[in-house]
Amino acid sequence: MVSTIPRVVLPTVQALAEDAAQRFARAASDAVQSHGEFVVALSGGVTPRRLYERLAAPPYLSSVPWSRVQVLWGDERCVPPDHAASNYRMAREALLDHVPIPAANVHRIRGEDEPVAAAKAYERTLRTVLRGARIDLVLLGLGDDGHTASLFPGPPASEVADGEPWVAARYHVAGALWRVTLTPVVINAAAEVLFLVSGEAKATIVRRVLEGPQQPQELPAQLIAPAGGRLVWLLDAAAARDLGAC
Repeated sequence: MVSTIPRVVLPTVQALAEDAAQRFARAASDAVQSHGEFVVALSGGVTPRRLYERLAAPPYLSSVPWSRVQVLWGDERCVPPDHAASNYRMAREALLDHVPIPAANVHRIRGEDEPVAAAKAYERTLRTVLRGARIDLVLLGLGDDGHTASLFPGPPASEVADGEPWVAARYHVAGALWRVTLTPVVINAAAEVLFLVSGEAKATIVRRVLEGPQQPQELPAQLIAPAGGRLVWLLDAAAARDLGAC
C-alpha cells in the first residue's frame, strides 16, 4: 500500500534541515501576518537539533519574527532543565540562546516537578498561550519503535478521568523514566504538523508507519492525522529508502 500522506524526500540531512527551516520561517511569517504571533511546539532529537542550529544562523536569525514567536514543547523527559536529556536544554543551546525571543515567550515543561502535576500545569499553560486558538506548527520526530513525542507503543501508563487531556504524564518502561507529552487531541488540532526523520536506521519504521497497516497502539505516530490542518513528513533519502513511489 502506497501512503497518501504527503512526504518530501531530501537528498541529505543538511538539505532536510534547510527545507525545514524554510517551512518554519514561512509558517512564522504567515501566522504573524494572520493573527499577530506564531505558536510553535518544538521536538527533541538529533534531526530537530539540526533544524534549530540552522534557524540560529543567517538568514533566519534576522528574517524570522522572533519577538512574535511563542515557544512550546511537544514533550519533555522528567528531568531538571539543565539535565543532558532535557529537550528544553537542547533547544536552548541550539536555538533559543542565539535568537531574540523574549524570555516570557518561552514556555517549558517543568520536568523537575511531579509528572502528573507537571502535565496538568502545562495544560493550563497551553490554554493560556493559545486563548482558544490552535498551535501554528508542531514539530515531531519518530522513534525506531514508532513513537512520536512521548506517545509510546502500548496502553497509556496513566489515565485521566475527566475527559481526554491536552497534556499527559506517561511512564516510558524501556527508558525507566516519566515523561510529559502533548496528546493527539491537541497535536491534531494544529494548523501544521511537520515530522522530521533522517538516517537509514529509521527506514524500516518509516515504511511501517507510512505504508503498513494501521496499528496505532503499536505505532503511535499513526495517531497523528490533523483533520483541519496540514501534515507533512520531511525525510532524507536514507530514511525514505524503503518507501514505495509517491
